[in-house]
Amino acid sequence: MVSARGIVIAAICAACAGCAEVGPDYKVPPQALVNESAAHGAFISGTSVASEERVPDYWWRLFDDPTLDQLVENALARNVDLKAAQANLERSDALLELARTAREPSVSLDASTAYTQQSAEASLSHVEPPRHEIYNTGFTISYDLDLFGGIRRGIEAAAADHEAVIAARDLVRVNVAAQTARAYSDLCNTGNEIGVLQRQISVQERRLALTRELIANGRAPSFSQERERGAIEDSRAQLAPLQARRMNAAFRLATLMGQPPADYDKSLLACHTPLELKTLLPAGDGRTLLSRRPDVRAAERHLATATAEIGVETAALYPDIKIGASTGSTGAASSFFSPLTNRFAVGPMVSWDLHRSAIRDRITAAQAQSRASLARFDSAVLTALRETETSLDNYASALDRLQRLESARDAARAVDERTEELWRGGKVGGLEALDAQRTWLVAENAVAAAQSDVNNDQISTFLALGGGWQ
Repeated sequence: MVSARGIVIAAICAACAGCAEVGPDYKVPPQALVNESAAHGAFISGTSVASEERVPDYWWRLFDDPTLDQLVENALARNVDLKAAQANLERSDALLELARTAREPSVSLDASTAYTQQSAEASLSHVEPPRHEIYNTGFTISYDLDLFGGIRRGIEAAAADHEAVIAARDLVRVNVAAQTARAYSDLCNTGNEIGVLQRQISVQERRLALTRELIANGRAPSFSQERERGAIEDSRAQLAPLQARRMNAAFRLATLMGQPPADYDKSLLACHTPLELKTLLPAGDGRTLLSRRPDVRAAERHLATATAEIGVETAALYPDIKIGASTGSTGAASSFFSPLTNRFAVGPMVSWDLHRSAIRDRITAAQAQSRASLARFDSAVLTALRETETSLDNYASALDRLQRLESARDAARAVDERTEELWRGGKVGGLEALDAQRTWLVAENAVAAAQSDVNNDQISTFLALGGGWQ
């Protein structure tokens, strides 16, 4: 007759012989948009202003501005959002290690003692039971065979989730670098616009003084000075929002570096030189973009997590078999560790959830989650490609506009220089000379505003390209 022990051993052997890591092995699905050839080629926008060279990790150094380099370095070291992202990563490290401990033997030690008396009535006795001290101590060890890979799939899911957290940290880094560069660019460009506007106001004030002289000599109507004064006030009204924008940029820089706005660096307000990119903007191609963008990488890792979770849920269809052993001693304290109190046990432990419909429902839910994760991965790919194409297109348009405004400014400057020569020669009046200078400064102001747009589009493109992490 076959013993119970033999039946259990035979069941374990049969399970081991047929065991497998259940659930799908992860790979990027062939139907994912990231595999489309159109997503890997060169960008169709900005071909005249961008190259297919690789985006450098430290893209802000392309502007060759030591102050900007130092600001970005400080922000990456002190930014509070980046510190939070790093803490999340450290937490994820710990959770991944926790998941891996499931592959290790489980060990426990317990010990207790009590002075006790049993209840007489509980044993249907009318005699008071004796009082005595009892103890219990033991050591137990068990190991999950993980025959169907539920633990392995859980570790796989935790590892993929950890890599998604790394990508999230990298995404924060990319944004901090871009926000710092944009704040510094806003500060310098606004300083440039303020300088041009102040020169324009100075010319307008000189024109007002000359108009008053003409009125005093009866050579101009009295209301003409009101027109000049109104033009001056209009220009001065433009100063206030520019000065506020410059201060706001300084405040943003302070907070990006983990400091209160009141501690902003006042020396930065002296900047009035726009950032200048002296080379074509390195953009790479779609393939390098999708491998570099942290949000695309995070979406792909979430898909890997969802795929591994299918295996975790599928493993619940099968028995969970552990092998274990325990030893200890339980009994009266007077017989501490005697042959009558010592105990031991060794053998397999089997648990099996037979609620099949509930398990299959969880598997179905995990499969649906995987499909949703694939859709979000596709969405991240499309977003990355669209943002990059849009940024390159905006940059090309802004650069073209800047070049045309610079041509207009240069023409106005040439007219101003020629008119000044004629004025010095007495061939034109002072008002004509000041008009030419004012026209030139208006064109210079338009160039300054366009330069600000170009810098913003450059930084937006670097952000869309996912540059700024290693």
